[in-house]
Amino acid sequence: MGDRWYQEAVVYCLDVDTYADSDGDGVGDFQGLIGRLDYLARLGVTCIWLNPIHPSPNKDDGYDATDFYNVDPRLGTLGDFAELLHQAQNHGIRVIIDLVVNHTSDQHPWFQSARSSPDSPYRDWYVWSDHEPDDRHQGMVFPGEQHETWSYDRTAKAWFYHRFYKFQPDLNIENPKVRAEIKKITSFWLQLGVSGFRMDAVPFIIEKTEPGNPNAPKDFDYLTDLRQHVQWRRGDAVLLAEANVEPDQLPVYFGDGSGSGNRIHMLFDFMLNGRLMLAFAREDPEAIIDALRDTPKLPTGGQWATFLRNHDEIDLSRLTADQRNDVLAKFGPDENMQLYGRGIRRRLAPMLGNDRRHIELAYALQFSLRGTPVLRYGEEIGMGEDLSLKGRDAIRTPMQWSYKDNAGFSTAEPEKLVRPVIDKGEYGYQQVNVTAQRKDPRSLLGWFERMIRTLREAPEVGSGSTTHIDVPVPAGVLAHRADGRTGTMVFLHNLGTEDVEVDLSTLAPEADLPIDVLSDRNYEDVGKLDRLKLAGHGYRWIRLCRGGAL
Repeated sequence: MGDRWYQEAVVYCLDVDTYADSDGDGVGDFQGLIGRLDYLARLGVTCIWLNPIHPSPNKDDGYDATDFYNVDPRLGTLGDFAELLHQAQNHGIRVIIDLVVNHTSDQHPWFQSARSSPDSPYRDWYVWSDHEPDDRHQGMVFPGEQHETWSYDRTAKAWFYHRFYKFQPDLNIENPKVRAEIKKITSFWLQLGVSGFRMDAVPFIIEKTEPGNPNAPKDFDYLTDLRQHVQWRRGDAVLLAEANVEPDQLPVYFGDGSGSGNRIHMLFDFMLNGRLMLAFAREDPEAIIDALRDTPKLPTGGQWATFLRNHDEIDLSRLTADQRNDVLAKFGPDENMQLYGRGIRRRLAPMLGNDRRHIELAYALQFSLRGTPVLRYGEEIGMGEDLSLKGRDAIRTPMQWSYKDNAGFSTAEPEKLVRPVIDKGEYGYQQVNVTAQRKDPRSLLGWFERMIRTLREAPEVGSGSTTHIDVPVPAGVLAHRADGRTGTMVFLHNLGTEDVEVDLSTLAPEADLPIDVLSDRNYEDVGKLDRLKLAGHGYRWIRLCRGGAL
């Protein structure tokens, strides 16, 4: 991979505690993950993104840290983590971790000290108000579960700010000592060998919170400062940010407008994610075409991270009410499938009715679009969700490895598991597991391996430009292309159910022995590109030509 390795990466997101348990205590751990690196390498993963690994009361799945310089003892030791980094490197796999510094747990020693006295050296590490703020009941991230953003602390005799849950008090990023501490945190993990960080809740990190002002200004220069620090410590380190904001606000997260790209390297493309779901629901690619056309121009080195499912709910808040209703009606019709009035707490396979062709189409489309694809663990075998679990936990069930008890995740008694495995119905581990699919070359897992290998042979998809091919095509068909120094790829995806024929003969002058490199079935040769057959829910990846720089 080149210097900007993240532009050609395949990122695999997992929770260590639900992935693989090596010691039989019911909780996944670093040693268990080390034992599965061969699997990830074969799948084609080049970067693992670990959800929070720090010590925590686990009231919010680890996003409430009590120590930023250690690991949750349930997962192992720092030595185990260092061994994971070493073994991952041996497999050609990088590791990035969650950087959750918008807040801490209320059990963190910093907050316990801060609340104990106005004279505490940590008092100003958090955001306080002597009087009840007027905006106390505004800005909740988890509506229905969270009822305020300012809470009164009897010990401190003051109100403290928490953009998320009450047990997650916000750090005061305006305090230079807090900023210096965050730099130390990143330095510590970079020195151990991580390749970067997925930054949680970036718009809230840079918020200059003022009591009574629900529209606090943001300090984007802080991102410039943090980027500079991180890259001085490790030149190829990457910052991958969660910033679910309006499209016109996105460019300023990448850089200061001078074209230098001196802030965040990568942003999750939440707008594209919502448009993809709308397109699948309506069987109409127009929403995706709009997303491609509306994509802000990125500075050199800037990159999108695409996803269909992540560790949270599918957030539909950027869609209109009518659009959102269409998606919910199609993929989350029951209230129990929805979350926070804005999203869907399901995995993709059950959303698509476990229709193998539809699942392949969806992921073939995601992986062919501009940016770096991010894949949530278990999606590669078509895992389902457990809607009996609370909130986001529905899609955080243990990885299903085999026919063994507990899906091969752990040898512990079922009641000791960190979360129950899915053991009933068509998504139960008896039906959906790695062992079964490893034996079947036609399985979804086998397809993912082939698809990712094909993607790795077409680096222009990640590092080049992606544009809609604006020619007449049948209803439901999306045609787009990726161009880069390594050549050009052309993609056809049929979101509809009817077989069609597509004419791309206008591209023939650019072609150099064009050929299908990935498709849902064996089609006739592409010929002059004028009579390209495409099945319902079908797809074709066509190598149009190769560039001079290979």
